[in-house]
Amino acid sequence: MSEMQLKNALDTLKTTGVRITPQRHAILEYLIESMSHPTADDIYKALEHKFPNMSVATVYNNLRVFRESGLVKELTYGDNASRFDFVTSKHYHIICESCGKIVDFHYPGLDEVEHLAAHVTGFKVNSHRLEVYGTCPECAEKATKLQ
Repeated sequence: MSEMQLKNALDTLKTTGVRITPQRHAILEYLIESMSHPTADDIYKALEHKFPNMSVATVYNNLRVFRESGLVKELTYGDNASRFDFVTSKHYHIICESCGKIVDFHYPGLDEVEHLAAHVTGFKVNSHRLEVYGTCPECAEKATKLQ
């Protein structure tokens, strides 16, 4: 985990008047360490042994605070539970259709899509989102072994 990322995130919270509780610190640390784009339930299950009195509602409330502070992005995919991403810089996601794993990837050329969309439609484009779907290497390997 990047200690600098954690320090910067804590500083951001402090400047917006958010009190740093042990649970809030642990949730933030988990998000920074995790590259799995966890759900609130994933975070709760990972931390419940450290904080037996913490509820799932506490996790949701803290994620809302982090989202409002610009520290995390909430990713929604249809009816599935929201997932949370600490990396808020522009990037894209590839999603395994078998296990639901989400992996970040960067491709700067896709920014041109916003310029083209604005030019063609006259819209003022604020952002865009790209999701690529497929099968992760682990699921592909499992499928090969089952054949």
